[in-house]
Amino acid sequence: MKLRNIVFGSILCVVLATSGFLAGQDIGRRHPNLAAAQRLIEQAQGRIDAAQQANEWDMNGHAARAKELLNQAYGELKQAAEAANRR
Repeated sequence: MKLRNIVFGSILCVVLATSGFLAGQDIGRRHPNLAAAQRLIEQAQGRIDAAQQANEWDMNGHAARAKELLNQAYGELKQAAEAANRR
């Protein structure tokens, strides 16, 4: 179970870092406040990863769920920027 969480967390971090870099580039120029919010989400993800490692990944799935919700928020910010671009 712990190994599965470690692998999942590692993959999620790589995906977030990559998507954050790509999404931040097109959002940042036209929507600096949304880009700043995305950076804060990335920081929160890093803090959750650190907390999971400090607690040997045993947080009854709550930390993983928090990261899922942050992923959702990150995507919503990108969609908000895209909606603003269409106006």
